[in-house]
Amino acid sequence: MITGKNYIGNLLSSVGEITFTTFNPKTNLSNNHTFVEASTVEIQEAVALATKAFDTYKNKSGVEKSVFLLQIASEIEALGDKLLHVYCEESGLPLARAISERTRTLFQLQTFAKLVKEGSWVAATIETAQPDRKPIPKPDLRKMLVPLGPVVVFGASNFPLAYSTAGGDTASALAAGCPVIVKSHPMHAGTGELVASAIIKAAEKTGMPNGVFSNLNSSGIQVGIALVEHPQVKAVGFTGSLSGGRALYDLAAKRDEPIPVFAEMGSINPVVLLPTAARTSSEKWAQVYAQSITLGTGQFCTNPGLILGVKSADLDEFISKLSSEILKVAPSCMLHPAIIGNYEKNKETLSSQQGVKVVTSASGAVKENYARQTVITVLGSTFLKNPTLHQEVFGPFSMVVQCDTVDELREIIVHLEGQLTGTILAEGDDFKKYPAVVEGLKTRVGRIIFNGVPTGVEVCDAMVHGGPYPASTDSRFTAVGTASIKRWVRPFSYQNWPNSWLPDALKNENPLGIARFVNGERTTKSIG
Repeated sequence: MITGKNYIGNLLSSVGEITFTTFNPKTNLSNNHTFVEASTVEIQEAVALATKAFDTYKNKSGVEKSVFLLQIASEIEALGDKLLHVYCEESGLPLARAISERTRTLFQLQTFAKLVKEGSWVAATIETAQPDRKPIPKPDLRKMLVPLGPVVVFGASNFPLAYSTAGGDTASALAAGCPVIVKSHPMHAGTGELVASAIIKAAEKTGMPNGVFSNLNSSGIQVGIALVEHPQVKAVGFTGSLSGGRALYDLAAKRDEPIPVFAEMGSINPVVLLPTAARTSSEKWAQVYAQSITLGTGQFCTNPGLILGVKSADLDEFISKLSSEILKVAPSCMLHPAIIGNYEKNKETLSSQQGVKVVTSASGAVKENYARQTVITVLGSTFLKNPTLHQEVFGPFSMVVQCDTVDELREIIVHLEGQLTGTILAEGDDFKKYPAVVEGLKTRVGRIIFNGVPTGVEVCDAMVHGGPYPASTDSRFTAVGTASIKRWVRPFSYQNWPNSWLPDALKNENPLGIARFVNGERTTKSIG
């Protein structure tokens, strides 16, 4: 049942005066439920509860946290078709996408449950004492990762489940031992409340402290600002626009105690079509990229918004084929009128720049809030001189840049802003002939793809979903995969501490049986 209220810990609350509704972009009508924005009092209560909960939750064992995370997954699954219906109603996305995203959300929770149950992720490192060392004795030092404290997570507009209320940020923060306060995204507040109810049920059933999770509604920016500025909040997770992520980052930096903001922001995900691949495989790649550019109406952070190649008849053929293939894809619905409004505005801005040619754009009548896919092209020299052309267009849009030479192509790459992904399309001896292109691309991205598409982010140990600024605010971390847990922890050392008072991960007998570094050697053995 959707109440429109905020979850302040395990209590529903709606004392605020600001209300709003969600919107169905397919029907072009507001949905029925009314949501109450969190008040200042409710924000303070949520943070106070999270701070108190942290005292208990940070000491929960990996097994206890694992049970909690698995129970969240079970409770989300138990929401059944109701969750899927509200998801589609609030996003305009198809049922198949809702099912797929729910599956991914459950998998993320289950993956972190497995990680913390095994326990080695805490990176326990032990250097035993050498009291007889000359000229000075060596103390006993034992280090491990410990949670930061209450974390604020901002729900993402384009992933109502996998990057929102119980998405990757929340799952990894809870796994790390941090209470979470979600600032629910106003476009899918109903989906958020349903998922929040599942998390609260799981917390109660598994004996987690009240305040380990809260969910706050907000139609504007004030709730988010208040949360980021609150002195008891210790970290922030955000997926969204460059302007939004940068604003939060700046707010956090200005606090008396600055805190990390792990923001995953814009990316145009450059794709490099090398000459041999253009000559031998242009038709194949045009077909593949027509599908990738329009997947999910282009509303993925890994959408291929920039394709680079060297001017030739082969590249002309690729552009022609891409233009015809992308028109075969039926226009589809975007998430919200505001999003398609920005799409049309940004598309027009880039398309109207001097030297830009629109090579294809879907024409004819389309339903309200349905996006027309578009491909433009420009010369490499023009792209280099015009920073406006580097901007992301969030939607089914891509730009093909025609470079005079491979050297110009490489110059473009090394002058790009940071990106989440980069892709190399190569055949034959391309890879051997153009190593500087590959090396240049590696400096600008967090993940490099060979003969594939950037759309699709695997949740696993080896994934990096991040990159140099402005793709993310800290390229040392990933927002997807098990390594994302490292955003919510810090290293902590015990020196000459009595064995019985140490956490289990650092005790001589290694009661958890985890892998540890002991005097420079990775081992599961106890210290005799």
